[in-house]
Amino acid sequence: MHSVKRINGDVFWVGGDDKRISLFENVFPVPNGMAYNSYLINDEKTLLLDAVDKAVGRVFFENLTHALQGRPLDYAVINHMEPDHCAVLPELISRYPDMRIVGNAKTAAMIRQFFDFDPDERILKVADGDILNTGRHTFKFIFAPMVHWPEVMTTYDQTDCALYSADAFGSFGAHGGSIFADDAGFKDNPALVAEMRRYYCNIVGKYGAQVQALLKKTQALDIKAVLPLHGPVWRGAEDIGFVIDKHSKWSAYIPEERAVVIAYGSIYGHTENAVNILAGMLNDAGMKNVSLYDVSSTHSSVIVAEAFRADRLVLASPTYNAAIFPPMESLILALKAHNLQNRSVALIENGSWAPTAGGLMKELLSQMKNIRLSGEVLSIKSALNSEKLEELKALAAVIGEQ
Repeated sequence: MHSVKRINGDVFWVGGDDKRISLFENVFPVPNGMAYNSYLINDEKTLLLDAVDKAVGRVFFENLTHALQGRPLDYAVINHMEPDHCAVLPELISRYPDMRIVGNAKTAAMIRQFFDFDPDERILKVADGDILNTGRHTFKFIFAPMVHWPEVMTTYDQTDCALYSADAFGSFGAHGGSIFADDAGFKDNPALVAEMRRYYCNIVGKYGAQVQALLKKTQALDIKAVLPLHGPVWRGAEDIGFVIDKHSKWSAYIPEERAVVIAYGSIYGHTENAVNILAGMLNDAGMKNVSLYDVSSTHSSVIVAEAFRADRLVLASPTYNAAIFPPMESLILALKAHNLQNRSVALIENGSWAPTAGGLMKELLSQMKNIRLSGEVLSIKSALNSEKLEELKALAAVIGEQ
């Protein structure tokens, strides 16, 4: 049996969906599973663009065998050497011993790190801008280092105007019957866009400058399809414009929306009460795009993505062991690790006898680029009182004006 999808006349999707996985990279929750995309060009010479994770190896080889229809596999392009795309490479070689691997010098070095065979015997090493012709198709290799590993490259099919984009333009989530974004109504579905945002911000978000460099390289290309290694295939001018615009904003650390994201930790409910009141104040003042997240029950990857979406953040933390509440500290370190910048941040601390969380949060934020503090740290002792309520109103006014 097979689940091959035809993209056009001689181009096929031969990847697989893993709907049993719970954590991608053993870190990020993926409640909707994960797609591992691989593409076959059935030209005069056959060419495979990337492989898959071991979890979907069986269905991948069933798909590849069916799509090849008994033909040999001539080339396997390795755009990205991460194991979720290359774990089955040794078996691919054993099945197609005459196959040439197409990759760059860093690809070859990583093959030696992951596997026991010498790639030099079969690798066709390419440089940035090199061309490979398979008959009808002509492929140009466009390097994209650190999007998000140093060996990453993309492959542009000059014949079909298709960009095989490696991990760029990807998304969390398995396919839902179709591999095409327009079939799923992707760009008009906030839940699907949120998973694409969460994928970008947490997988590639640190490397905004490198993504900007790739976007600049592709500006001169006529792109009619974008085919990433995770998530749906993008086609049509409107959908491609949408996905490129989103990634242009994210990689430049430009907020998508005027919005307030409130992330809080609360031990006995007093800090939670304060931020709930703050959210109500903002809403009453006309700020409708306000979201609250409990750092103890919401995975940090969700809040990181929300921080990329919004232009304003509120971080509210109890003092815990004379330090920041641990889940809040983990969140701030994640924001810092993913290079978040160009945001306004308001800080609220709580502590019954020696509140220190605010100053410590401020110190961490000072290590990030272009983070503007909204007023002074609002310090609560144990629970909100009438005096602090007035200070909370003043803070809401500052946040609303920004």
